[in-house]
Amino acid sequence: MGCASSINISERVGYQSGKESEDSHSPQQTNTTQHQGNPASGLPLKTTSCKTTLTEVQFGPMKLFKDPLQVLLVFAKEDSQSNGFCWACEKANFRCSTARTPESALECFSEKHHDLVIIDHRHSRHFDAEALCRSIRAVNSSENTVIVAVVKRPDREEASVMPLINAGFNRRYVENANMMACYNELLQLEHGEVRAQFKLRAGNAIFTALEQSQEAIEITSEDQVIQYVNPAYESVMGYQRGELIGKEIKEVPKSEKNKPDLLETINSCIRKGKEWQGIYYAKKKNGDSIQQNVKITPVIGQGGKIRHYVSINWPLNDNNKIDKSTEHVQAESQTEIQSSKHKDRRKGSLDVRSTTSRGSDGSSQRRHSSMARIHSMTIEAPITKVINIINAAQESSPMPVAEALDRVLEILRTTELYSPQLGTKDEDPHTNDLVGGLMTDGLRRLSGNEYILSTKQPHPSHLASPLSLNDIPPRIAATMENEDSWDFDIVNLEAATMKRPLTYLGMKIFSRFGVCEFLNCPEATMRSWLQVIEANYHSSNSYHNSSHAADVLHATAYFLCKERVKESLDPIDEVAALIAATVHDVDHPGRTNSFLCNAGSELAILYNDTAVLESHHAALAFQITTRDDKCNVFKNMERNEYRTLRQAIIDMVLATEMTKHFEHVNKFVNSINKPLAALEENGGNGDEESVKSVLTSPENRILVKRMLIKCADISNPCRPLELCIEWAGRISEEYFAQTDEEKRQGLPVVMPVFDRNTCSIPKSQISFIDYFITDMFDAWDAFADLPNLMQHLDNNFKYWKGLDDRKLHSLRPPPE
Repeated sequence: MGCASSINISERVGYQSGKESEDSHSPQQTNTTQHQGNPASGLPLKTTSCKTTLTEVQFGPMKLFKDPLQVLLVFAKEDSQSNGFCWACEKANFRCSTARTPESALECFSEKHHDLVIIDHRHSRHFDAEALCRSIRAVNSSENTVIVAVVKRPDREEASVMPLINAGFNRRYVENANMMACYNELLQLEHGEVRAQFKLRAGNAIFTALEQSQEAIEITSEDQVIQYVNPAYESVMGYQRGELIGKEIKEVPKSEKNKPDLLETINSCIRKGKEWQGIYYAKKKNGDSIQQNVKITPVIGQGGKIRHYVSINWPLNDNNKIDKSTEHVQAESQTEIQSSKHKDRRKGSLDVRSTTSRGSDGSSQRRHSSMARIHSMTIEAPITKVINIINAAQESSPMPVAEALDRVLEILRTTELYSPQLGTKDEDPHTNDLVGGLMTDGLRRLSGNEYILSTKQPHPSHLASPLSLNDIPPRIAATMENEDSWDFDIVNLEAATMKRPLTYLGMKIFSRFGVCEFLNCPEATMRSWLQVIEANYHSSNSYHNSSHAADVLHATAYFLCKERVKESLDPIDEVAALIAATVHDVDHPGRTNSFLCNAGSELAILYNDTAVLESHHAALAFQITTRDDKCNVFKNMERNEYRTLRQAIIDMVLATEMTKHFEHVNKFVNSINKPLAALEENGGNGDEESVKSVLTSPENRILVKRMLIKCADISNPCRPLELCIEWAGRISEEYFAQTDEEKRQGLPVVMPVFDRNTCSIPKSQISFIDYFITDMFDAWDAFADLPNLMQHLDNNFKYWKGLDDRKLHSLRPPPE
C-alpha cells in the first residue's frame, strides 16, 4: 500500500522533494495522485503536504509547543510492513520520509533531524541495521531521537534485546503489518518516549539558564550527594565541578563560623519538604569562610518523595545582589587574585566576627558611633574616605545590608588587607613547611639558646685591580654572548669565572643599560664595586651565593627590556632595579629568617625579628658602597637624585621578603592588571592616555619594580628544565643543611620535610610552584608578555609531577 505523506528516496538520487517529485513515478497504486517521473531512477518517490498543527506540552512551569512528529522509515524495499507505517503516519498526521539505503537515510536525517526513526532489522542481506543505528547516533543532533528496530517474529524462543540497545536503539517492534497495530505503536511512541525526549531537549534551555545564572546553584540528590554545581558556584567557592560531583555534602569542608546546631536545623526543615532560607557560612576551597544568604528547596518527585535539593546562594558582600537602594555606593572589591589551575592550597582571609545576632538598636548605635569617630579625624587618608562612603550608605540601608557593611568596616580597620591567613591543618606538609619557612618568623624559643652570626667585618675584595669591559677574557666573553636571552646558562658562566659570575655579568649588563653614565662614575669604580659586593656573598652557600645574585640580575635585565615595563619605568628605576638585584642577598648566611629568629641571632635582635635578612642585605650594601671612594658608585650623584635612587633600591630589596608575597601580588593585580584589562576591553588597546596614566603613576611604578624583582628572585621554575633542576637541587641542599643544624643545636625544625633522608624534592617543587609561582607569574605574564617563561613553567611542573607520580624523591629519574 502506498503512503501519500511519504518521500521515498532512491539509491541513485538520494532524497528528493518539491518540484523534483513531480517528475517521478510509482509502479504501485496509492490513494494519492501518481506522478510520472524519470524511470531511470528505478524507485518511487511520492510527496504530499501534511497539515501543520502544534501540540501543547506542559513541562513543569514551562509550556512547550511540539511540531508534528517527523518520522524516517528506513526499508530496503517497499512491503506490507513499510506501507503499514506509511499509512499510520498519514492517519496520525505525522511528516514521513522513506529511505532505501543507509547512505540516503543518513543524508535525510542530517537535514531533517527526525524525532523518530524506524529501521527494518529483518533482512541483513540488504543492509546492517545496527551499523546504521550507530551511524545515526554519531550525528550530534541524534541525542533526543527515538530509534526503533523492526524485527522478525521469533520462530522459537525470544532473543535478547541487548544487542539492539548497545547499537543505540530505544526499542524494538516485532513485525506486524496490521495498519492499526502500526498506528497504535506510533501513538504510544509519540506520547511516551518521543515526548519524554522532547522534554529532555527543552531541559537544555534550563541548564543554559543555570550555567549563565549569577547566583551560585547546587543540586543534590535525596541522599545529599552533589549532582550539579554551576559556574557561578565554582567561581564563588573555588572548586572545579569535577571535584564536587558525586561527593556527599558531608564530605565538603564546613566553616567553623556557623552555630553548632545550624546544620541540624536546616536538615530537619528540608527533610520535611519545607524550604529553608537564612544566613550560612560556607567554606571555600582555599579555606576562607564566606557568608551567604542561602535558600534550599526540596524537589518532590516520583512517589511524592523528595528526589533533589536545590540550593541557591547569594554572597552577602556581592554588591549586585543587595537592595537597590544601595546601588549608588556599589564598589567592586578587588582584593583577591584568582586563576586557577593551582590554587587549592591557599588559606585564607581575615577572620571577621559574625554580626547577624545584633539587634537593630545595636547596629544603629554602631553606625552612628563609627560616623562620629570618622568625622573627628583631623587628617583624611584615602581609607577614611572609603569608610565615610560606607557609613553614609549604612544610614539609608536595610538592616542586612547595614550589618554586612559593618563587617566590611571591621576588615578595613585591619592592617593586613592583602595578606591571607595561612592555615596549617590538613595540608600538604611540603606546602606547610615552605609557608612556615618563608612566610613566618617561626617559633620563638624562650630558653636563651642563641645562634650568633659571625661578627667578622664584610669581606674586602682580594681580586686583581679593576679592568675595563674590554679586558674580559675571551673564554668568559663567549659564555656571555647570549646574556640577553632568557635561556642564558648562568651555570656555565659560574664555571668559566671560577664562581665569580656576578662581576663579569654585572659589567656587561650595566654597560648595556648605561649605568655608569647615569651614575656619572668611572667604569673602574663600577668594577671595584661589583667585586666587593660579590666578595661579600658566601660561596659556601649552595644556593644563596653570587651565582644566584647573577641569575637574578640577568632576569631583572631581561624583564627591563619588555615593552610594557619600559613604558612604565624611568631610567632611575632601571638603574635601581639592576643595583637591587645585584645586592639583594649580599652576606646571606644560607639560613632562613625563621631560623635566625628562633636562634636569637644578632641580626634578628637588631631588626626586631622583622624582615631580618632583607633589612641586612639593603643596609650592608650601602655600608660597603659608601665607606670607600674606590667603589662608591654613588659618589658623583646629586643629593636628591641619590636619595630617590637609594629609597627605590631599599624598597625593592625589602620586597623580596616572602611574608608580604601575597600583598605585593594582589596590589599589582588590582592596581595594574585589572585597570589595564578594563581599558583594553572598553576600547581595543585602551585609551593611550589612560593606559599611560596606569603605567606611569608613582604608586604603580613602585608596584611594577617590586613585582619585577620578586619574579626575578624566584624565577627558577620558569627557567629551561636543566637550569630548573640545578637550582632545585641547590635550594634543597641549603634547606637540608639548615634542618641538620637545627637538629644539632636543639632548635625548632622550621621545615621538617626538608630532611635529606626522607624529603621528596619533586613534591617540594610542586608545592612551591602551586603556592607561590603560578599566580604571580600569571599576573606578571599578563603585564609583560612572557610566553616562553610560561611554557618553561608548564614543562617543569609536568616534569616534577611525573617524578612524583612515580613516587620518586630525587631530582632525576634513575638511569634505565
